[in-house]
Amino acid sequence: MLNQFSRTELLFGKDAVNKLAKSRVAVFGIGGVGGYTAEALVRSGIGAIDLIDNDRVCITNINRQVFATHKTLGKYKVDAAEERLLEINPDVKIFKHKVFYTSETAGEFDFARFDYVVDAIDTVTGKLLIAENAQKSGTPVISSMGAGNKLDPTAFEVTDIYKTSVCPLARVMRRELKNRGIKKLKVVYSKEPPMIPVSNIVEDCGREGISTAEGEQGNSAHKRQIPGSNAFVPSVAGLIIAGEVIKELTGVRNNY
Repeated sequence: MLNQFSRTELLFGKDAVNKLAKSRVAVFGIGGVGGYTAEALVRSGIGAIDLIDNDRVCITNINRQVFATHKTLGKYKVDAAEERLLEINPDVKIFKHKVFYTSETAGEFDFARFDYVVDAIDTVTGKLLIAENAQKSGTPVISSMGAGNKLDPTAFEVTDIYKTSVCPLARVMRRELKNRGIKKLKVVYSKEPPMIPVSNIVEDCGREGISTAEGEQGNSAHKRQIPGSNAFVPSVAGLIIAGEVIKELTGVRNNY
C-alpha cells in the first residue's frame, strides 16, 4: 500500500525506512541551515526529532528560513517548526527545547538518547560543547560551518574538520578542537571566500518579529552585526546535512 514514504522506500528499502522510524535526531539551531535539515529529516521518515532553539521568528528570517513566514512572526521557532512538521508527518515525535545550547544548559541534554546530532548553531562555544559531548557519548555528529556572506551553493563539501580550508569559522574550530583533544568532526563547509556586505546593518527584532525602536530590547539578534544571507545557500547546507544523517543511519550509500 502506498504511503508518504513509498518513494523513499524505493531507494532505501523497507528495513531502512523502518530504522529511520525508530531513530531520534537532535537538531541544535533551526534557522537557515537547521530548519531545512529538520524538515528534510521528517520528510524522510525520522521517527523522533529534538528541536533546540530559543529564538523567535524575525521579519529578517523570511528570506531564508523554512519555518519563517509572515504568519509565524514573533513565534518561537521551535513552535513554528512543530506546527509545520506535524502537518508533514502527524506521527513524528517532536521534543522542543526553548534554550540556547551553552555551558549553563548543556546539562539538560543526554546525548546518549540521540542516534545522531546536528549542530546548526552559529556560536563557537556552543559548537565546541556539542562536539565534546557527542564524543563523550559516542553519538555521531555533523556540524555546519559558516554559510553567511556566501553566494555559491555548489561550493559545499562534506569532510573532516581537519581537512577544511579558507572558511574562517572552520579555522577557529580546528584550533579549538585540537586544544580539546578532539581528533575528528564531520562538517559541511564551503571554500568560497565570504563576501563583504555592501552595508553595515544591525538586526534587532522584538517579540512580534518586527524591528524595535532604537534602545528597546530585541529578541533575535540583540543589536549585533549580522552577515548577509539568501534563500539558496543555507538551505543547500541544511539539505546536505540531512542527507548525510539519513545515509549514515540507514547505511545506504550511492550504488555507483
